[in-house]
Amino acid sequence: MLVDGFGRVVTNLRISVTDRCNLRCTYCMPAEPEWMPRADILSFEEIGRLVRVAVSLGITDFRLTGGEPTSRKDLPALVRSIADVPGVKDLALTTNGILLSRLAAPLREAGLHRLNVSLDTLKGEKFVHIARRDGFRSVWEGLEAAEKAGFRPLKINMVVMRGVNDDEVVDFAGLARERDWRLRFIEFMPLDGDGLWSRNQVVPGREILDRIHARWPLDLSASGPLRDPARVYRFLDGRGDVGVIASVSEPFCGSCDRVRVTPDGKLRTCLFSTWETDLKGPMRAGASDAEVAALVRGAVARKEAGHGINRDDFVKPGRTMHAIGG
Repeated sequence: MLVDGFGRVVTNLRISVTDRCNLRCTYCMPAEPEWMPRADILSFEEIGRLVRVAVSLGITDFRLTGGEPTSRKDLPALVRSIADVPGVKDLALTTNGILLSRLAAPLREAGLHRLNVSLDTLKGEKFVHIARRDGFRSVWEGLEAAEKAGFRPLKINMVVMRGVNDDEVVDFAGLARERDWRLRFIEFMPLDGDGLWSRNQVVPGREILDRIHARWPLDLSASGPLRDPARVYRFLDGRGDVGVIASVSEPFCGSCDRVRVTPDGKLRTCLFSTWETDLKGPMRAGASDAEVAALVRGAVARKEAGHGINRDDFVKPGRTMHAIGG
């Protein structure tokens, strides 16, 4: 098992397969990002090797992220290679959905278990404002293709920003009642590319729940494993549930079971880490699997107690979300 200095067992690895994206969401990246050189990005073979090393250390759950992971050429081939690794129990993907209309079925056939789709508004014109690209119709077509391919229930991630899209919280909750979708409301975090994040733009999870509860009463006792970032609340009439990821107002760091690898092969023990452990360099220099595993163990032993957003000495990471892996 991988156990950190606070007794938390790490079983979840998020792997960012690219920093590139076909959107430019304001909460994730600058309007004009500088992409990593392609030679710096982990190859499929290197990602597969890291998965096998991770499994040997007790990690069982994997999620592919970006940037936009579906923009990586031949992604279903990578999914298939990971799904075939003995010991991989769960393989998920987070995507903006733009390319799902043609990729949902191949990803499902390749062995992808679960799918999270990021969608921050139900209004086409507001989509352009947030994403700085026009893609609302493509995302919706992707959601329908994902359902048809058998991804049920779908998870929808909405980053809630005050004065931008918080007026749509109840509308999104309605989707959880109308369709077999699980809505996850995410507090706005300080990882934007333009440095515009401020606390007054954060809509606390409790406020989100209050707004929904006023329209459709919820069972306000949260369910689900404590290690899951989302606290889940069921509608009292039994018609679905909603989840809140309150990373800012109610951090879940004490039960965190995850680490992540950036597109260029750096291991980060927290989304907000100010340090990284290079895995790609040693692998390309000929390090053995045992040596790579030792690097992972050493990093996990140093895993932070928490992200520190609410401390006076909080330091924002040098990378934005798209370069870390969402």
